[in-house]
Amino acid sequence: MGGHHSHNHQHPVLSGKKLLLSIVLNSIITVAQLVFGFISGSLALISDAIHNFSDVISLILSYIANRLSLRKKQTIKHTFGFKRAEIIAAFINAITLIVIGVWLAIEAVQRFFEPQIINGTIVMWMAFLGILVNGFSVLLLKGDADHNLNMKSAYLHLLTDMLTSVVVLIGGVLITVYQVYWVDALLTILIAIYLVYMSWSIIVDTLKILMLFAPDNLVIEDIEKEILNITAVKNIHHVHIWQLNDHDCHFEAHIEFYRDIKLSEFDVYCEEIEGLLKTKFKINHVNFQPEFKRDDEKKYIVQD
Repeated sequence: MGGHHSHNHQHPVLSGKKLLLSIVLNSIITVAQLVFGFISGSLALISDAIHNFSDVISLILSYIANRLSLRKKQTIKHTFGFKRAEIIAAFINAITLIVIGVWLAIEAVQRFFEPQIINGTIVMWMAFLGILVNGFSVLLLKGDADHNLNMKSAYLHLLTDMLTSVVVLIGGVLITVYQVYWVDALLTILIAIYLVYMSWSIIVDTLKILMLFAPDNLVIEDIEKEILNITAVKNIHHVHIWQLNDHDCHFEAHIEFYRDIKLSEFDVYCEEIEGLLKTKFKINHVNFQPEFKRDDEKKYIVQD
């Protein structure tokens, strides 16, 4: 599409140091839980260690995606750079979260029928350590998780891990004091349900971006109405609107004018439309093709 092109990218730069620190901390707790899980004979603790290990892999993936997304240089082969890396990482992480949730639920159901005698004291101490480490990591990523799907998926991994450690701790207490084994399984199932529920929303959000769907918060008819309020504009059609990632919203369209305007006038009108789209709709990347009495389809959305 030819015509006028403009973009403005202003969004928070996320610090990979937080992810890196979380990776180190979770690697330590994974090894510790695995070792003491075998020593105590606790399947719950070993399962938590495996869960932690999956988190380490997911955090590494998120870290790599975060570093790639910060590369500003576009090339002939990568005209958008690596700006979708975090969206892909978020999608993969959300899928793994659901798999883990289902796996935890299956394990919990089995434990209802096969309760195991374990060393509750070791389980309690290791679970408590897991709560401290994962809780600290959750606090590290919470701020960035509010406006970045990649960080949100990593945050949910760690939050779920912290909740799993809480479950293991409660189970350890009940096993030590009351020898009640089925509570651990019940709480694990509840966490698994929560995990799948939270992860599903990330999958839906990332899929919409990867499929180039229009953002949910934008009503295309409202955008059309605002642009047509500009007196020189006769028609706007062949519209495409999509998100490149969490922050960059793209808009392209053919704009038909009432008269055969000069190129310098077109630039003036484009600046007006760009300002309108950025201010009212948070669209920061636009591409317009000017038209005058061109014989083409004038539908707002053209079906290819």
